[in-house]
Amino acid sequence: MKTIVYQTKDLDNPDKIKSLKELLNDNKLVVFPTETVYGLGGNALNPVSAKAIYEAKGRPSDNPLIVHIARASDVFLYAKDISSDALNLMAHFWPGPITFILNKTEVIPKETTGGLDTVAIRMPNHPVALKLIEGAKLPIAAPSANISGRPSSTEFKHVYEDFDGRVDAVIDGGQSIIGLESTVIDVTAKPTILRPGAITKTMIETVLGYKVEDLSNTKPTEQVKSPGMKYTHYKPKGDVVLLQGNLIKALNYVKAQKDSNLKMAVICPNQYEHVFKDFRLRLIGNVNNSNEIARNIFTSLRDMDEWHIDKIYIYYNQTDEVSYAVMNRLLKASGYQVIDL
Repeated sequence: MKTIVYQTKDLDNPDKIKSLKELLNDNKLVVFPTETVYGLGGNALNPVSAKAIYEAKGRPSDNPLIVHIARASDVFLYAKDISSDALNLMAHFWPGPITFILNKTEVIPKETTGGLDTVAIRMPNHPVALKLIEGAKLPIAAPSANISGRPSSTEFKHVYEDFDGRVDAVIDGGQSIIGLESTVIDVTAKPTILRPGAITKTMIETVLGYKVEDLSNTKPTEQVKSPGMKYTHYKPKGDVVLLQGNLIKALNYVKAQKDSNLKMAVICPNQYEHVFKDFRLRLIGNVNNSNEIARNIFTSLRDMDEWHIDKIYIYYNQTDEVSYAVMNRLLKASGYQVIDL
């Protein structure tokens, strides 16, 4: 399969939009940028497209896909029994990086929802994504555009590396603005956060006026409603260990792990460069700027594969709600290998 590369400006061209529409309506796959990460998109209304997404991504078919829409009002086409609280949150945060788990209507096939009677829906805040969905005249089912288990893609080069020859088209949207996947909240009953993101628990509670439950760091034991919960995610090829706590103890721990037979590297905020200067380093941003670190975390994990690193130590401590979302991804990337120092 030859993968066609589109530039963002191509979506201003009616002929290019028509070509992308034809691909999606023919159950072909298109990788596109969003404000969070890149998405691997297909027709959300057709089981054939859902199966193609699972196959291209190497994703288990019981892991639900997120349905992307271009107009908030379209949620009523694909979901039912929508609560007033859910509508209130949509009014505040859409378009934006938040996904709602809702009871699905019959038009959404269970292949798209991982066999569930619920559906995950979001309206992205990215001009290219919105133009693509609007131009296709259908909702687009799209998990993150990465081979299943690998770090999510926040740069064009990463999606092209993973999907050249696997999909029909890729839209080059540069680097993602946020860099973490959307917040996921189940609103089929009492609102419950299933995955943290840029829309934080405090922001949600401020709108609702009451506390919500957060199950995002709970290891599930049954079929899950949200992507990013059930299987190992975000993992580079090398072994990942997350270090937390005292900085000097972390340094001494890494020193004690030196092995001439392994290529080692440390991922950490910029301020600790001098501490880990004797190791191969990947800096991820200012320790006081969680948004910057969020934008860089998946790229740093991808770099570990490019550098052929065998053992990866990540020194990072949670400081606020965005860093909590970052930590959620790092826990999964490390397979919950955490050393508290």
